[in-house]
Amino acid sequence: MEILDCPLLSVNVRVWRFWSFVLVHNWRRYISIIPVTVLNVFMFADLYRAWGNIEEVIINAYFAVLYFNAVLRTLILVYNRQKYESFLAGAAQVYEEICSIEDEVIARLVKDYTRRARVLSISNLALGAFISGCFVVYPLFTGQRGLPYGMFIPGVNNFDSPQYEIFYITQLVLTFPGCCMYIPFTSFFTSSTLFGLVQIKTLQHQLRTFRSRDLGEGTAELNRKLQKLIGDHKRIIQYVQDLNNLVTYICLIEFLSFGLMLCALLFLLNIISVMAQIVIVGAYIFMILSQIFAFYWHSNEMREESIGIAEAAYSAPWLEVHDSIKKKLLLITIRAQRPLEVTVGNVYPMTLEMFQSLLNASYSYFTLLRRVYN
Repeated sequence: MEILDCPLLSVNVRVWRFWSFVLVHNWRRYISIIPVTVLNVFMFADLYRAWGNIEEVIINAYFAVLYFNAVLRTLILVYNRQKYESFLAGAAQVYEEICSIEDEVIARLVKDYTRRARVLSISNLALGAFISGCFVVYPLFTGQRGLPYGMFIPGVNNFDSPQYEIFYITQLVLTFPGCCMYIPFTSFFTSSTLFGLVQIKTLQHQLRTFRSRDLGEGTAELNRKLQKLIGDHKRIIQYVQDLNNLVTYICLIEFLSFGLMLCALLFLLNIISVMAQIVIVGAYIFMILSQIFAFYWHSNEMREESIGIAEAAYSAPWLEVHDSIKKKLLLITIRAQRPLEVTVGNVYPMTLEMFQSLLNASYSYFTLLRRVYN
């Protein structure tokens, strides 16, 4: 199966392919990465200009960090393009193999998770486009000249005509590729972990039922089936390791940057009093939490299900089989007790406990910052 024909992965891959981040190489890659990178440099320059005005710095820092992560994700994606393409091609091939299995439970499993992955990918793109549109049009309703994202160019007044109109239209146009650089990577991570769940649950089902159809099967036939399941388990282990290698350092950067931004936004929410600003800052906090939670929830779910492989092996009808079969099931059980994990910088596993620790740390730094500021 071709990558673009795999329904579980195709939504995000088609966006990447349109901008020539993967599968093709053309001019679209440069008209998205270079202008957005230049804009991000001017956004960080504006933070230096506004230093001392804490409200303006925190708000502008949110967008600067958001675009920095979008640029970083894309540069890593383009630099490791062959690794991503190899990973996606392998996933598409395994997806086709699982779909060819004649089992109603597995077919329903694949259908459910494919629909879930596509709904999440499409809704993320739609929600990202809507929120980005709100960011862009909001300055038009403030009653004074303002840009969607703070930027500073030495020697240039952003609010004089015609440069104000030029900068506003430029930011309006660059919001679309910026959104396409950021959102699909989140959806790629979600879809990849969901496909990991498909593989794990398929293996669990096959372990529980590998002898249920014909209890009279001989030892040689059972050995052959079990050897195939061991190969599938090894393939799942390699799949999670490959996924971790592709995303672990991006997760580390976002863990640090979004943790700091969450602390700063909580502090800003504590010192502002205008209702409109409170709503906007609350929306920023919600977007950060939803972004981080999407990563940690699906990673945690895959980790927990990988441990369930051991239970599935133990639940298999192994009591009356040959000792060689029992030994193979025991090996699967022992290996499955070591969970399959996506990590933050190859250090900490991405679990809900880790997500809670991030929230606790952000809140602790927020209370410290508030005490020092007061």
